[in-house]
Amino acid sequence: MKRGFYTLMSAQFFSSLADQALFVAAVELIKSGGGAEWQRAALVPIFALFYVILAPWLGAFADARPKRNVMFVSNAIKVVGCLMMLFGSHPLMAYAVVGLGAAAYSPAKYGILTELLPASQLVKANGWIEGLTIASIILGILLGGQLVGHVISTQLLAVDVPFIQTGIDTPPEAAIFVLIFIYMVAAWFNLRIPLTGVEMRPMPKNPLELVPDFWTCNSRLWRDKLGQISLATTTLFWGVSGNLRYIILAWSAAALGYSTTQASSLGGVVAIGTAVGAIVASVRMRLDVATKVIPMGIIMGVLIIVMNFISNVWVAAPFLILMGGLGGFLVVPMNALLQHRGHNLMGAGRSIAVQNFNEQACILGLGAFYSLSTGMGMSAFGAITAFGLVVAGVMWLIMRWHQNNTVKYKEEVDHLLKIARHDNPHG
Repeated sequence: MKRGFYTLMSAQFFSSLADQALFVAAVELIKSGGGAEWQRAALVPIFALFYVILAPWLGAFADARPKRNVMFVSNAIKVVGCLMMLFGSHPLMAYAVVGLGAAAYSPAKYGILTELLPASQLVKANGWIEGLTIASIILGILLGGQLVGHVISTQLLAVDVPFIQTGIDTPPEAAIFVLIFIYMVAAWFNLRIPLTGVEMRPMPKNPLELVPDFWTCNSRLWRDKLGQISLATTTLFWGVSGNLRYIILAWSAAALGYSTTQASSLGGVVAIGTAVGAIVASVRMRLDVATKVIPMGIIMGVLIIVMNFISNVWVAAPFLILMGGLGGFLVVPMNALLQHRGHNLMGAGRSIAVQNFNEQACILGLGAFYSLSTGMGMSAFGAITAFGLVVAGVMWLIMRWHQNNTVKYKEEVDHLLKIARHDNPHG
């Protein structure tokens, strides 16, 4: 791997660390402020809002400028969102601004992989960057839980800055203030990523021209016989896992009686399993056999339903590790296959923007459904059952879809697999 790849991984680690910790802090901020349960659940879909609204422009923006600069600006936007939380904006509005920064960050983060590395290293690179991201998720969730907990928050709030009235009076506010500095560290690493020398694709003078271009790219990827399968799989996976991030907090409170600080540790447990699965997949899987992992998505959906019957933390912890491991092993090869097809069809930035649009639209839709259901009185257990049925059922449909493609469009699918084998000869 090139040196720039490790700098990218460092930037990604700190940015993701702060993202995860901020989610926990935002949940506690709404809770401590007397906000309703549905508002806490709405943090997940509100974060996805700008991914969906700005999808036609984000990929082109990432392709038109050095991607390290795009990532730097994105982290700066996240800092603005944190400051809004501290200075009186509604947490949902401020968290949407953080989501704007994340939306701009993602196409650049993944798109630069195809500029730094050859296709033969994409699966391995995805495995390592996803593994490191999961590690940052584990630590970020734990960090967020500890920052809003009694022990650390008491020490943070006891810090007195002479002659300055900060207005930081609660544990979640103190946590958010600390996270601003972590975003700054990530931004510093962004500027240390070397320029790749890849030719920029300028944005058109009329931004509205990008809308039909985006939908053309979206349609092109959905028509591709391998792209459509990998896009459908990753879309569903991230739609479900994105909302499970909050559902696990709600389930921990309902089934185990956990506080936000205690429940955050179980989110980290899921991430441990995902990290292991991602690393194993990066070693064992190749682009041309990526679709063989689809049945694991069906199993994962069943396991989500089984979670309803667990009320002991000693059973829950290994169970959640197993569920996370299946997810990690599923998403890494499918994500790499999607990047490979997207890069060949339309360019890295645009393909990642299409991917983000579909995945975040799924998160937005499922999150809105969960938030509405909670507002109408549905329990966390009912929502978990619905999510498990969705993921198992839709994954089964995706598997049948791919099987039909391999029969009905055998020549085309074989040709695309041959391209994948040629670009990734050593796995």
